[in-house]
Amino acid sequence: MTIKKLLTSLNDIKHGQDFEIQGWVQNNRGNEKIKFLALTDGSTVDTLQLVIKSENIKRFNLDKINLGSSIKVKGKLLLTPTAPQPIELAVDDLILINNTDEDFPIQKKETTLDFLREIPHLRHRTNLFRAIMIIRNALLFEIHSYFQKHDFLNIAAPIITSNDGEGAGETLIVNSSEGDFFKQKSFLGVTGQLHAEAYAAGFKKVYTFAPTFRAENSHTTKHLAEFWMIEPEVAFYELNDIIPFADNLLKTVISNVIKKYPSEMKLLDSLKDNNLITTLKKYISTPLKIMEYKEAIKILEKHKKEFEEQNIFFGMDLGSEHEKFIAEKVVNGPVAMINYPKDIKAFYMYQNDDKKTVAAFDLLVPGIGEIIGGSQRESRYELLVQRLKELKIKQEPLQWYLDLRKYGYAPSSGFGIGFERLVMYVTGVANIRDVIPFPRTPGNIKM
Repeated sequence: MTIKKLLTSLNDIKHGQDFEIQGWVQNNRGNEKIKFLALTDGSTVDTLQLVIKSENIKRFNLDKINLGSSIKVKGKLLLTPTAPQPIELAVDDLILINNTDEDFPIQKKETTLDFLREIPHLRHRTNLFRAIMIIRNALLFEIHSYFQKHDFLNIAAPIITSNDGEGAGETLIVNSSEGDFFKQKSFLGVTGQLHAEAYAAGFKKVYTFAPTFRAENSHTTKHLAEFWMIEPEVAFYELNDIIPFADNLLKTVISNVIKKYPSEMKLLDSLKDNNLITTLKKYISTPLKIMEYKEAIKILEKHKKEFEEQNIFFGMDLGSEHEKFIAEKVVNGPVAMINYPKDIKAFYMYQNDDKKTVAAFDLLVPGIGEIIGGSQRESRYELLVQRLKELKIKQEPLQWYLDLRKYGYAPSSGFGIGFERLVMYVTGVANIRDVIPFPRTPGNIKM
């Protein structure tokens, strides 16, 4: 039984019940008469207090057990409902499995995030990163559960592809030491969307959840070279169908995580001035507003002096400061911005009748800006060909994608969620490098 299960099933525990557990020492305090060890097993940020008395202190050589050491203990569970901890273990037997050297970097002293980024293989041994990674796992599970409950098929989009799905050219080339391994230009995938569209035309509801890659030379707190994307695709859906689905998915997932992981969320909340959970709950309870891009431009133009980028015009790609302003100051809640100019969006988006805009949407939330980006897909073969020519994208590698329109194609819609940005939002973490176990950024790859 894990510590998490132990703490959530106290009603089933008998006082004095025998118990055995393995884990790592997180704290070691006390005197020669009584010692208290805090044990963690990774299942929760909560610890199990171990109580060792008198002669056992010397027998177990507790003064030599350092923080981070792995141990195995046996004893009797004692219910302590009036104490700060609801249960503790009176230890009868303790085996030191592996001690830590004196240079073990995770100690009780305060450690900077910059330092912890230098030791990604060890930083999860801190309470902060333990909480982040538990919430990351919880979000992953809830996302998969949501899709499965809504009859989606999970598909394995290829990681190596011959298609630059976004057409931006920010791709990582795949090759071998011998040369042209695939006999054609190949990339690490920037999106699973195009392949998801192929499978939506046959399964109707599909999604990918996989790593994606960008060779974008960006060193901001929001960019990684390797990150995970969630990309559902639904046949027969138009823009006004996919937007409420995206809204419901996000709110359901976040709500479930808050309910199921109170200890981790409480810890993260304390690091954000006890405002994180309140902010998330407000988002969950606030109805989504729909706003036209052109309407947003008019509003931003009136307030342009409040921005660093003050050149506001129809056709601009909104910056994070503009998106946050709309969500926080104008709507004061989540907003789906729709019908963006064609020239700033990808080739596969459905072209509206005005010939200037596409049926795209970005879901913006207060505090972070864009968290979802999606669109209705262009279903007309001729317009896709024309768009590729306009953007000077080679048609041949994408011919299979165009040919889908010839074979019983059902118009589809979908979106993408940058998983790490979602984890940032739910945990309140400011740097994307801190929400993935082993971050890859330009000029930096450890392990």
